[in-house]
Amino acid sequence: MKLSYDPIYNIAYLRLHKKVAEVETIKVSSEINIDIAPDGTIYGIELLNANGQIGKEDEGKLLIVNEATETETEVVLTK
Repeated sequence: MKLSYDPIYNIAYLRLHKKVAEVETIKVSSEINIDIAPDGTIYGIELLNANGQIGKEDEGKLLIVNEATETETEVVLTK
């Protein structure tokens, strides 16, 4: 899994699998697209206006939590 963020375009992309086949992009809303393969595998989730979606209340930060070890890692996504 890989999370990438482009601050110039304010787009975040969560890649769940490497694309090995053609995917169809499904527009879930004006700010969320999902890339899905013909077999139903979800390859990735694109967040347009990422800062707005990640939330001002989160101050542009992404918190990654490992529930098994109870460790947390904070990633800042804003400029």
